[in-house]
Amino acid sequence: MFESLGLPESIAVVAIVLISLIWIWPVWRIVAKTGHPGALTLLFLIPAINLGMLFYLAFAEWPIERELKTLRQRGA
Repeated sequence: MFESLGLPESIAVVAIVLISLIWIWPVWRIVAKTGHPGALTLLFLIPAINLGMLFYLAFAEWPIERELKTLRQRGA
């Protein structure tokens, strides 16, 4: 499967896992800062669903925004 990359399969698998982890870590932190569970980041690993998750995060009201709105309403 990975022969076209010129690497032994075990090295290619390790490389893919490392690259995935390096990518997941900052995305997990970003998702967690929005107020969503960081585990939603794992959905970014599934093709097509990752695009849906991107649009969901871009256009949905974040839990942190709901909390801020509630706190502003209490203060006014």
